[in-house]
Amino acid sequence: MTSWKDTLQVRDLEQGQRLEVTCKTCGHVHYLTRDSINDARPSDQRYLDEIERLTVCGARGCRGKVRLAFVRNGDTSGFVGGLA
Repeated sequence: MTSWKDTLQVRDLEQGQRLEVTCKTCGHVHYLTRDSINDARPSDQRYLDEIERLTVCGARGCRGKVRLAFVRNGDTSGFVGGLA
């Protein structure tokens, strides 16, 4: 089964695109950008599922597994519907 993490590489991210990293153990949240991922290790050609697998929680003493998610920068609009 493939997901968006299997098909996107770090180099496919836009310059300002952020990824939300949430710890599955303690719930700690922090954010990664393309530049911060490449500063940690040269990983321009790695897929995002590999980055998720290699990244651990940054909270003090946790070191748990994490989940990656895109951060949407645009405004959201509510759907207004109903019967006339």
